[in-house]
Amino acid sequence: MTDQGKTDSSQRFLDEHEELRPGQQFRFACHPGVRCFGACCSALNLMLTPYDVLRLRRATKQNSRTFVHEYADMSAMPGVGLPILSLHMQETDAKRCPFSTHGACAVYADRPSACRTYPLGRATRPKAGGAAGEIEEQIFVIREPHCKGFEEASEWSSASWMDDQGLTVYNTFNDRYMGLAAALREAGRLSQQQTGMAGLALYQPDDFQRFFMSAHALERLDMSDERRAAILRDEEACLDFGFDWLELTLLGKTDKISPKG
Repeated sequence: MTDQGKTDSSQRFLDEHEELRPGQQFRFACHPGVRCFGACCSALNLMLTPYDVLRLRRATKQNSRTFVHEYADMSAMPGVGLPILSLHMQETDAKRCPFSTHGACAVYADRPSACRTYPLGRATRPKAGGAAGEIEEQIFVIREPHCKGFEEASEWSSASWMDDQGLTVYNTFNDRYMGLAAALREAGRLSQQQTGMAGLALYQPDDFQRFFMSAHALERLDMSDERRAAILRDEEACLDFGFDWLELTLLGKTDKISPKG
Protein backbone atom coordinates (compact mmCIF):
# COMPACT_ATOMS: atom_id res chain seq x y z
CA MET A 1 0.00 0.00 0.00
CA THR A 2 1.30 3.47 -0.82
CA ASP A 3 1.72 6.14 1.87
CA GLN A 4 -1.34 7.88 0.45
CA GLY A 5 -3.25 4.60 0.55
CA LYS A 6 -2.29 4.10 4.19
CA THR A 7 -3.36 7.67 4.97
CA ASP A 8 -6.72 7.20 3.25
CA SER A 9 -7.30 3.89 5.05
CA SER A 10 -6.48 5.44 8.42
CA GLN A 11 -8.80 8.35 7.76
CA ARG A 12 -11.65 5.99 6.86
CA PHE A 13 -11.13 4.18 10.16
CA LEU A 14 -11.25 7.52 12.03
CA ASP A 15 -14.39 8.54 10.19
CA GLU A 16 -16.18 5.24 10.81
CA HIS A 17 -15.48 4.77 14.52
CA GLU A 18 -16.02 6.82 17.65
CA GLU A 19 -12.85 7.83 19.46
CA LEU A 20 -12.87 7.08 23.18
CA ARG A 21 -11.15 9.81 25.16
CA PRO A 22 -9.15 9.05 28.34
CA GLY A 23 -11.60 8.55 31.20
CA GLN A 24 -14.64 8.43 28.92
CA GLN A 25 -16.99 5.55 29.71
CA PHE A 26 -18.66 2.99 27.47
CA ARG A 27 -21.11 0.19 28.27
CA PHE A 28 -20.31 -3.37 27.24
CA ALA A 29 -20.24 -6.99 28.37
CA CYS A 30 -19.73 -10.30 26.60
CA HIS A 31 -20.94 -13.55 28.17
CA PRO A 32 -23.12 -16.54 27.19
CA GLY A 33 -26.26 -14.67 28.20
CA VAL A 34 -25.79 -12.02 25.50
CA ARG A 35 -27.96 -12.84 22.46
CA CYS A 36 -25.11 -12.56 19.95
CA PHE A 37 -22.60 -14.57 21.99
CA GLY A 38 -20.04 -16.20 19.67
CA ALA A 39 -21.21 -14.38 16.54
CA CYS A 40 -17.94 -12.44 16.33
CA CYS A 41 -15.90 -15.65 16.09
CA SER A 42 -16.56 -16.29 12.40
CA ALA A 43 -15.09 -15.08 9.11
CA LEU A 44 -12.37 -13.13 10.84
CA ASN A 45 -9.38 -11.43 9.28
CA LEU A 46 -7.49 -11.71 12.54
CA MET A 47 -3.82 -10.75 12.63
CA LEU A 48 -1.68 -12.73 15.05
CA THR A 49 1.11 -10.72 16.61
CA PRO A 50 4.32 -12.44 17.76
CA TYR A 51 3.15 -12.50 21.37
CA ASP A 52 -0.26 -13.85 20.30
CA VAL A 53 1.50 -16.75 18.60
CA LEU A 54 3.70 -17.42 21.62
CA ARG A 55 0.69 -17.67 23.94
CA LEU A 56 -1.48 -19.70 21.55
CA ARG A 57 1.30 -22.12 20.71
CA ARG A 58 1.92 -22.67 24.40
CA ALA A 59 -1.81 -23.23 24.99
CA THR A 60 -1.97 -25.85 22.23
CA LYS A 61 1.28 -27.49 23.46
CA GLN A 62 2.77 -27.48 19.96
CA ASN A 63 6.15 -26.49 18.64
CA SER A 64 6.19 -23.29 16.62
CA ARG A 65 6.53 -24.91 13.19
CA THR A 66 3.54 -27.19 13.78
CA PHE A 67 1.41 -24.35 15.16
CA VAL A 68 2.12 -22.04 12.24
CA HIS A 69 1.42 -24.83 9.75
CA GLU A 70 -1.90 -25.80 11.33
CA TYR A 71 -3.34 -22.49 12.46
CA ALA A 72 -1.80 -19.59 10.57
CA ASP A 73 -1.52 -18.04 7.13
CA MET A 74 1.69 -16.10 6.47
CA SER A 75 2.14 -13.06 4.28
CA ALA A 76 4.55 -10.13 4.07
CA MET A 77 3.80 -6.60 5.22
CA PRO A 78 3.42 -4.43 2.08
CA GLY A 79 6.42 -2.21 1.45
CA VAL A 80 8.31 -3.67 4.41
CA GLY A 81 8.59 -7.42 3.98
CA LEU A 82 8.13 -8.13 7.68
CA PRO A 83 6.26 -11.45 8.05
CA ILE A 84 2.62 -11.24 9.14
CA LEU A 85 0.57 -14.15 10.45
CA SER A 86 -3.20 -14.33 10.42
CA LEU A 87 -5.43 -16.96 12.02
CA HIS A 88 -6.58 -19.65 9.58
CA MET A 89 -10.35 -20.07 9.82
CA GLN A 90 -12.07 -23.47 9.70
CA GLU A 91 -12.71 -24.80 6.19
CA THR A 92 -16.50 -24.58 6.54
CA ASP A 93 -19.18 -22.26 5.21
CA ALA A 94 -19.27 -20.47 8.55
CA LYS A 95 -15.46 -19.97 8.56
CA ARG A 96 -15.42 -20.14 12.33
CA CYS A 97 -12.33 -19.62 14.47
CA PRO A 98 -10.48 -22.93 14.88
CA PHE A 99 -10.55 -22.46 18.65
CA SER A 100 -14.32 -21.90 18.82
CA THR A 101 -15.87 -25.09 20.20
CA HIS A 102 -19.54 -25.51 21.13
CA GLY A 103 -19.98 -21.78 21.63
CA ALA A 104 -16.90 -21.41 23.83
CA CYS A 105 -13.26 -20.42 23.31
CA ALA A 106 -10.89 -23.34 23.84
CA VAL A 107 -7.94 -20.99 24.41
CA TYR A 108 -9.72 -18.19 26.29
CA ALA A 109 -6.91 -17.63 28.82
CA ASP A 110 -4.47 -17.21 25.90
CA ARG A 111 -6.77 -15.61 23.32
CA PRO A 112 -5.21 -13.10 20.88
CA SER A 113 -4.91 -9.42 21.66
CA ALA A 114 -7.49 -8.45 19.03
CA CYS A 115 -10.07 -10.63 20.79
CA ARG A 116 -9.15 -9.16 24.17
CA THR A 117 -9.31 -5.56 22.95
CA TYR A 118 -12.72 -5.87 21.22
CA PRO A 119 -15.01 -3.90 21.20
CA LEU A 120 -12.25 -1.34 21.30
CA GLY A 121 -9.63 -0.66 18.67
CA ARG A 122 -6.18 0.66 19.53
CA ALA A 123 -4.09 2.70 17.10
CA THR A 124 -0.51 3.74 17.90
CA ARG A 125 2.13 5.95 16.33
CA PRO A 126 5.56 7.27 17.38
CA LYS A 127 5.15 10.24 19.69
CA ALA A 128 6.14 13.48 17.97
CA GLY A 129 9.19 14.87 19.71
CA GLY A 130 9.23 11.95 22.14
CA ALA A 131 12.05 9.64 23.12
CA ALA A 132 12.91 6.62 20.98
CA GLY A 133 10.19 4.00 21.32
CA GLU A 134 7.73 6.41 22.93
CA ILE A 135 4.27 6.19 21.39
CA GLU A 136 0.91 7.90 21.33
CA GLU A 137 -2.26 5.82 21.31
CA GLN A 138 -5.84 6.42 20.25
CA ILE A 139 -8.69 4.20 21.38
CA PHE A 140 -11.85 3.68 19.34
CA VAL A 141 -15.19 1.99 19.99
CA ILE A 142 -16.08 -0.51 17.26
CA ARG A 143 -19.88 -0.75 17.17
CA GLU A 144 -20.92 -3.58 14.86
CA PRO A 145 -24.63 -4.04 14.07
CA HIS A 146 -24.76 -7.65 15.25
CA CYS A 147 -23.16 -6.96 18.66
CA LYS A 148 -25.62 -6.80 21.57
CA GLY A 149 -22.91 -6.41 24.18
CA PHE A 150 -23.45 -2.65 24.14
CA GLU A 151 -26.91 -3.21 25.64
CA GLU A 152 -25.36 -4.55 28.85
CA ALA A 153 -25.03 -2.42 31.99
CA SER A 154 -21.30 -2.83 32.77
CA GLU A 155 -19.38 0.43 32.36
CA TRP A 156 -15.71 0.76 31.47
CA SER A 157 -13.06 3.28 30.59
CA SER A 158 -10.45 2.25 28.04
CA ALA A 159 -7.92 1.82 30.86
CA SER A 160 -10.17 -0.35 33.04
CA TRP A 161 -11.15 -2.50 30.03
CA MET A 162 -7.52 -3.03 29.00
CA ASP A 163 -6.61 -3.94 32.57
CA ASP A 164 -9.55 -6.33 32.93
CA GLN A 165 -8.63 -8.09 29.69
CA GLY A 166 -4.97 -8.58 30.66
CA LEU A 167 -3.66 -6.50 27.78
CA THR A 168 -0.61 -4.85 29.38
CA VAL A 169 1.92 -7.49 28.34
CA TYR A 170 0.26 -7.92 24.93
CA ASN A 171 0.39 -4.19 24.20
CA THR A 172 4.03 -3.98 25.31
CA PHE A 173 5.12 -6.64 22.81
CA ASN A 174 2.71 -5.42 20.10
CA ASP A 175 4.09 -1.89 20.36
CA ARG A 176 7.59 -3.24 19.80
CA TYR A 177 6.38 -5.05 16.69
CA MET A 178 4.74 -1.94 15.26
CA GLY A 179 7.79 0.16 16.16
CA LEU A 180 10.02 -2.28 14.29
CA ALA A 181 7.68 -2.16 11.29
CA ALA A 182 7.73 1.65 11.27
CA ALA A 183 11.54 1.73 11.41
CA LEU A 184 11.85 -0.84 8.63
CA ARG A 185 9.41 1.11 6.47
CA GLU A 186 11.88 4.00 6.56
CA ALA A 187 14.89 1.73 5.99
CA GLY A 188 13.56 -0.16 2.97
CA ARG A 189 12.04 -3.52 2.17
CA LEU A 190 13.60 -6.67 3.61
CA SER A 191 15.25 -9.25 1.40
CA GLN A 192 13.83 -12.76 1.33
CA GLN A 193 16.60 -13.95 3.64
CA GLN A 194 15.95 -11.12 6.08
CA THR A 195 12.23 -11.92 6.09
CA GLY A 196 13.11 -15.48 7.04
CA MET A 197 15.35 -14.23 9.85
CA ALA A 198 12.53 -12.03 11.14
CA GLY A 199 10.07 -14.92 11.05
CA LEU A 200 12.45 -17.04 13.13
CA ALA A 201 13.03 -14.31 15.72
CA LEU A 202 9.40 -13.23 16.03
CA TYR A 203 7.32 -16.38 15.64
CA GLN A 204 9.60 -19.33 16.47
CA PRO A 205 11.20 -18.65 19.86
CA ASP A 206 11.75 -22.37 20.47
CA ASP A 207 13.73 -22.70 17.22
CA PHE A 208 15.42 -19.33 17.85
CA GLN A 209 16.64 -20.57 21.22
CA ARG A 210 18.06 -23.73 19.66
CA PHE A 211 19.79 -21.70 16.95
CA PHE A 212 21.63 -19.57 19.48
CA MET A 213 22.47 -22.55 21.65
CA SER A 214 23.99 -24.53 18.77
CA ALA A 215 25.88 -21.59 17.29
CA HIS A 216 27.02 -20.18 20.65
CA ALA A 217 26.04 -16.84 19.12
CA LEU A 218 24.92 -15.26 22.40
CA GLU A 219 28.51 -15.41 23.62
CA ARG A 220 29.47 -12.96 20.89
CA LEU A 221 27.00 -10.32 22.11
CA ASP A 222 27.61 -7.86 24.93
CA MET A 223 25.04 -8.73 27.60
CA SER A 224 24.90 -10.04 31.14
CA ASP A 225 25.12 -13.73 31.94
CA GLU A 226 21.70 -13.42 33.58
CA ARG A 227 20.12 -12.24 30.36
CA ARG A 228 21.81 -14.98 28.32
CA ALA A 229 20.39 -17.59 30.67
CA ALA A 230 16.92 -16.03 30.57
CA ILE A 231 16.88 -15.97 26.75
CA LEU A 232 17.61 -19.70 26.59
CA ARG A 233 15.03 -20.76 29.20
CA ASP A 234 12.17 -18.23 28.88
CA GLU A 235 10.28 -17.59 25.65
CA GLU A 236 9.12 -14.10 26.65
CA ALA A 237 12.74 -13.13 27.30
CA CYS A 238 13.68 -14.75 23.99
CA LEU A 239 11.03 -12.76 22.10
CA ASP A 240 12.19 -9.54 23.76
CA PHE A 241 15.73 -10.40 22.67
CA GLY A 242 14.44 -11.22 19.17
CA PHE A 243 13.29 -7.62 18.75
CA ASP A 244 16.67 -6.34 19.97
CA TRP A 245 18.47 -8.72 17.63
CA LEU A 246 16.42 -7.63 14.61
CA GLU A 247 16.99 -3.96 15.44
CA LEU A 248 20.73 -4.71 15.56
CA THR A 249 20.98 -6.85 12.43
CA LEU A 250 18.45 -5.02 10.25
CA LEU A 251 18.75 -1.43 11.47
CA GLY A 252 22.19 -1.28 13.07
CA LYS A 253 20.77 -0.15 16.43
CA THR A 254 23.17 -0.90 19.29
CA ASP A 255 21.45 0.81 22.22
CA LYS A 256 20.15 -2.49 23.68
CA ILE A 257 22.59 -5.14 22.48
CA SER A 258 25.83 -4.95 20.53
CA PRO A 259 28.62 -7.27 19.35
CA LYS A 260 31.51 -7.73 21.77
CA GLY A 261 34.57 -5.68 21.02
